[in-house]
Amino acid sequence: MPGQSMRLYRWQEQPLEKITEMISCKFVTGERQMMAQIYLKTGALVPMHSHESEQMMYVLQGALRVLVGGNEITIREGDVLHIPSWIDHQAEALQDTFGLSVFSPIRQNWPSKTDIDVRGLLY
Repeated sequence: MPGQSMRLYRWQEQPLEKITEMISCKFVTGERQMMAQIYLKTGALVPMHSHESEQMMYVLQGALRVLVGGNEITIREGDVLHIPSWIDHQAEALQDTFGLSVFSPIRQNWPSKTDIDVRGLLY
């Protein structure tokens, strides 16, 4: 589209958001999608939740036990898991895990920090 231009992001320049003692993330957003680096220590639990955004979760290192729509699956280094919009899901880190997730549309609640649960988790 006219008037739009590319933008370069450097992960090392993005702030690390400490969600809990066990979970941290960095993220960048475009016009219609968001990419997040997610760091989970062994035993970290991302609570059950759902969102409008379709999510592609790529495990770069480690392993997660994921419950998606009532189905349990373990994803490991090199695996990509697709989570459709509005499907309940949660994840538990079986090992220290580093992953990359892409969301579309953008998770507006992350930049604005409006979806924080009682434990302080941003989901």
